[in-house]
Amino acid sequence: MTFNQLDPPMPVHVLGKGKGLAFGVIDYGPEHNLIWVTAIDETSEIWCAPNPKVRMQSNWTMGRPRAYEPETATGEGPPGLKIA
Repeated sequence: MTFNQLDPPMPVHVLGKGKGLAFGVIDYGPEHNLIWVTAIDETSEIWCAPNPKVRMQSNWTMGRPRAYEPETATGEGPPGLKIA
């Protein structure tokens, strides 16, 4: 198991929890999802969210469009995304 502190923290959206800042990532190894340690903006709660539930926030400057709709997101990726 490894814990990596993110410097700087990354703005993310955790499905079902909302926007927040990820400040750490836990890696339990090849048989597990990465775990994003995230402080949620609205509630100040800290959650450890599995990788499939975490989305990067949009960034116009970097050309990253909004890839999900938080109200309808299922945790399975953006609409139309096919995972082989």
